Amino acid sequence: MHDATRTVHHPAVDEEGYASLTVPTHRASTIVYPDAASFFARRHRGFDGYTYGLHGTPTTRTLEAQLTALHGGVRTVLVPSGQAAVAIVMLSVLLPGDKVLIPDHVYPPVRSFCEEHLAPRGIAYGVYDPLIGADIAGLIDDAVKLVWVESPGSGTMEVQDVPAIVRAAKARGVLVGCDNTWATPLIFKPLAHGADFACEALTKYVGGHSDLLLGSITVADLGLRQMLKETLRGLGVGVSPDECQLALRGIETMALRLAHIGRVSEDFARRIARSPAVERVLHPALPSCPGHEFWRRDMGRSSGVFSIVLKPAPHALLEAALSALAVFAIGASWGGTRSLIAPMAIADDRTVTPWTDDGMVLRISIGLEAEDDLWNDLDALLAALERPAAARVA
Repeated sequence: MHDATRTVHHPAVDEEGYASLTVPTHRASTIVYPDAASFFARRHRGFDGYTYGLHGTPTTRTLEAQLTALHGGVRTVLVPSGQAAVAIVMLSVLLPGDKVLIPDHVYPPVRSFCEEHLAPRGIAYGVYDPLIGADIAGLIDDAVKLVWVESPGSGTMEVQDVPAIVRAAKARGVLVGCDNTWATPLIFKPLAHGADFACEALTKYVGGHSDLLLGSITVADLGLRQMLKETLRGLGVGVSPDECQLALRGIETMALRLAHIGRVSEDFARRIARSPAVERVLHPALPSCPGHEFWRRDMGRSSGVFSIVLKPAPHALLEAALSALAVFAIGASWGGTRSLIAPMAIADDRTVTPWTDDGMVLRISIGLEAEDDLWNDLDALLAALERPAAARVA
């Protein structure tokens, strides 16, 4: 054999006695076959087999299996982001003439996808009050084929009555998808409550380190998995095994991280509620949060994200107070080790349930820094905003 050939062909090595706690990162585009007959029969391998790198490697299969077990499903499909998870579900089950219902607090890009992509192609969408519960039955007509829920809403934190919505949908033979990113399957399992699709942005708590983009869709029905995989194959969409390996690393500490940041977020939410600069605190664990009773019944635990509604303050003052933060970073997304604050404009994203608060909404994501450092940073922010509030009272 010539040296040029030896540089291309890797030698087989003995792996006996090798055992590692880490999942290998299997990168591949081409999957080779032992003989011609195997290649000719490759279509019989199905979506659980290996046929081409775009459709999965042992690394992606490991993450899929772990998420499936956590959700109590039968299969998980991986996609490039949380938004992609929502879009792929809708593209897989909706046809021209169909309709999807989305909650008014839905992640804004989902609404944009419905308006800018689905509607021009003959797929209608309707928007409903996230607290509608069983009354959603009145909105489900023959055109509705999918009801989407997001519980709690990632900006305004309304917790939905998922079991009631599922019952109403199932009575009409309608599918239900749930964005479960805030809760993760450690706090809430949508499939156990009758949902058909449990979607998550693995970018957040599964990844846990703000260094990957990935999404997942877990189902309890193999026929639905078939539809999802056919859509992905048609669109040529796959995920990187490197991203999956990062997610497999992050998921190992997710339970500990959630337990810690959930406790801290509840503690901070109660403390912040006492500030004169704050109009209200939107945290599912607080009785004042819309849908708290459903959180208490169906979840009972918290993750690290919540929002606060500030009393009106001069924009320059708010900008200066946020810029003075020393521990919290200002940025979108959440779920990593760093604590984040993101100012949010809510009113323009509502069409059914008008947003009437005049003050800015700040979404807070608790990370893993020392609690005292985090609280001192928040306390300084609130103190800077409390002075003009106190002056107005005087």
